[in-house]
Amino acid sequence: MTDEQVARINELYHKSKTPDGLTEAEQAEQAGLRQEYLMAIRRNMRQTLENTVVEYPDGTVKNLKEVGKKHADNK
Repeated sequence: MTDEQVARINELYHKSKTPDGLTEAEQAEQAGLRQEYLMAIRRNMRQTLENTVVEYPDGTVKNLKEVGKKHADNK
């Protein structure tokens, strides 16, 4: 998501709070931009979690997925 898109989301938000509000086209644009924003957040979070490692006191390092599978198997 670009800085311009984020700025447009903010612009539409502020306009929605005015007495005139948003037109139907602007409401649709706002909804689309919000969906893109949420997808970008989810994608970034997924990448962060996939690159997270756990280091144990004995010095071993495991990917978070490996750690999660181990705990899921023990339940």
